[in-house]
Amino acid sequence: MNGYLLDTHIWFWYLTASDRLPAISKRLIQESPESIWLSPVSVWEVGVLQRKGRIVLDLAFEDWVTQALSKLPIKQAKLDHAIARLSVDLDLPHPDPADRFIAATALHFDLILLTVDRRLIGADWLKTISG
Repeated sequence: MNGYLLDTHIWFWYLTASDRLPAISKRLIQESPESIWLSPVSVWEVGVLQRKGRIVLDLAFEDWVTQALSKLPIKQAKLDHAIARLSVDLDLPHPDPADRFIAATALHFDLILLTVDRRLIGADWLKTISG
């Protein structure tokens, strides 16, 4: 399977038209919408970040997610037992469970991860584009 998995911040920045979004990520999303994947962990992570006050959504969380998924139709990279098992043994320099699940999802589905997270970019076993 080929395509691109959006890290949570890439998905959020794209949907909010943030100037923090790397140009290459924006171009890949716009030019290859049929190749764009998202983990349900990213939906969860946006909700957690909003509850903690680290991001502000212009709608209630449920409404924002519904609008986001209709604005940018993506393929859902379903979380399953194989991904959960894979996430446990990843060689990452930090214990962040969201990063572990997202990296494991990219590996499981053979996707390239679009991210600016240096900790993920530094993993030589993970295919990334950081732009």
